[in-house]
Amino acid sequence: MEDWQLKPARDLALPNPQRLRSVERENFLLDSALHLLWWPLVWSYLRLAHRLEVRGRNHLPSEPPFILVANHCSHLDALVLAAFLPVRLRDHVFPIAAGDLFFETPIRAVLATSVLNALPMWRRKCGPGSLLLLRQRLVEDPCGYILFPEGTRSRDGTMSAFKPGLGCLVAETPVAVVPCHLMGAFHSLPPWTSPARQTTAPAGNKLPGRPKPPFGGWRKRGNSMPSFLAEPTRKPSPALDPPSGPATRKCEQWLVGEWLYLASLRLCARSMAGNLAQRRKGRKVVNG
Repeated sequence: MEDWQLKPARDLALPNPQRLRSVERENFLLDSALHLLWWPLVWSYLRLAHRLEVRGRNHLPSEPPFILVANHCSHLDALVLAAFLPVRLRDHVFPIAAGDLFFETPIRAVLATSVLNALPMWRRKCGPGSLLLLRQRLVEDPCGYILFPEGTRSRDGTMSAFKPGLGCLVAETPVAVVPCHLMGAFHSLPPWTSPARQTTAPAGNKLPGRPKPPFGGWRKRGNSMPSFLAEPTRKPSPALDPPSGPATRKCEQWLVGEWLYLASLRLCARSMAGNLAQRRKGRKVVNG
């Protein structure tokens, strides 16, 4: 039986806004409670809506430290890899997310940390110091990371060249690197769409209301999205390229519609701001 080792939290001296954007952030009791409620919902959604299937679960190490690396072509990737983790590991496995996207505003930082349990990686100003802190925490805590070595989402579904960050984290350490292969995420949520605009309408149906991205409307119900954890014995199957021809014209029409919609919203906002300014000016004149 090991002796108790009581250590102060790594982020104990950091103010809360800085703590959320730090790689030394640790989970509080409220964060752990949110994880217990959030991840079963995510797992149920992936199983029911996308028919998620996990193969090779036996390759996952029973204890950290380890790093899960996978191809990256959708915002669903981190959810898929984190959702199937055992409950006892969820507070100790951190997806490495783009700081300039998920931690740019305080609201995004709160959601990324409390819900996804993510740690930031600033792509534009990432230096050896950030990698050194991640490497030190990986070995000393120990903990696990979910990392996408490509550095960004693929725009055509094919795998890009790896960035050198993974080698800096695991060089001369006993950390296990588990390669994962995600299939179907690119079709379920491509990089050019958003989750709020996804639809399961059958192909060919006209969608009512505001113009929708044509690619999202072509996803049929029942697409499977399996996740593989295994040795890279074969190359990933080539992904389907974005539609071209008539689909490109539909996409251009959708872009024009979106631009007109945003322009109308901007004009409405300006008119409301002008009316409020006139009312305030009239009140000052009356009071004077």
